[in-house]
Amino acid sequence: MTVVIHSATKVDADDRVDDFWLAFSGQTLAATGTGTGWHGWATAENAEVINAAGRWITPGFIDMHGHGGGGHSFDNGADEIRQALEMHRAHGTTRSIISLVANPVETLCESLGMIADLAERDPRILGSHLEGPFLARNHRGAHNPAHLTTPTPEIVSELISAGRGTIRQVTLAPELPGALDAIDAFVAAGIVVGVGHTDADFALTKQAFDRGATLLTHAFNAMPGIKHREPGPVTAALGDPRVALELILDGFHVHPEVARVAFFAAPMRILLITDAMAAAGSVDGHYKLGDLNVSVTDGRAMLSGTTTIAGSTLTQDVALRSALFDSDIDPVLAVRALTASPARALGLDDRLGYLAPGFAADVVLLDTDWSVNRVWAAGEPATHTN
Repeated sequence: MTVVIHSATKVDADDRVDDFWLAFSGQTLAATGTGTGWHGWATAENAEVINAAGRWITPGFIDMHGHGGGGHSFDNGADEIRQALEMHRAHGTTRSIISLVANPVETLCESLGMIADLAERDPRILGSHLEGPFLARNHRGAHNPAHLTTPTPEIVSELISAGRGTIRQVTLAPELPGALDAIDAFVAAGIVVGVGHTDADFALTKQAFDRGATLLTHAFNAMPGIKHREPGPVTAALGDPRVALELILDGFHVHPEVARVAFFAAPMRILLITDAMAAAGSVDGHYKLGDLNVSVTDGRAMLSGTTTIAGSTLTQDVALRSALFDSDIDPVLAVRALTASPARALGLDDRLGYLAPGFAADVVLLDTDWSVNRVWAAGEPATHTN
């Protein structure tokens, strides 16, 4: 079936364009334009023609960092991954990286192999993210300290092998013994390295970036803050054009004004992630994150009996509205942070993140209030949300 959407207001990293249209009949966009050029595509057999009536249309959102949703956890096997992703896709996330919390290396290797199998069958799954086990104990967040370890060459090699070329991202603390050499190994394997869950200072963080790390994992969270005589890892990342910064915009992890400053300092390098756990798109209650107990109250996830944040209950459409309405970010920059910027951070901006011919048929149609109306991922419709 050919899908034609016309009379839309397109927003992507290139610009905002009125009276926009696009057409696709497979996994990639066949044609785009403005005005009446869509008429010829509308005559295709079984064409579905959608009048956007001025509503927003954007590329599909890319979530580089999430742990579950819809009551399902990414750590609990293939079926739960699929069900969690269906919830996120209905909220505009058309491509996802499957993040794994710290676990025994043997367990992580099994999970990496399973995710590699899923990614081979489903192009909407981009691969895996090892958020552990190479984390600082005093900034471990919701990771079991029993599973944290140092990145020895043997463990690094074992994990890379288990991923079969589908590990997209690794988070590590550069102060750990062997961490800088591990950055070399991961980068050589084509894996994006993020500095995070760390006690590293400004100088060491810069050293990690010089060794090839190009990402700051959930900036401001689980790391030293910015101080006037101790600038810390966030300042190192903001000042380095090679580095992208993840932000969790749920009104809890990062204050909207801090997010606005980050966008001002690095407008094209901000990545709006969810860091979502199982309760995203679900209800308050008791959950698991890895093998740790999590309690969710009023949408805030905390390790049970503590004040430690345990991921979020965020979806990317909510993050977009937070950027627009709470932090007053320009729509082109806000949409970029969900689309072209994560695609660029992953080296996939030649096929993801834009509404242009030859790019993926990942499309989000949003109402005038920026709530999701319809979603297509790799040309396939996702569940309607309203």
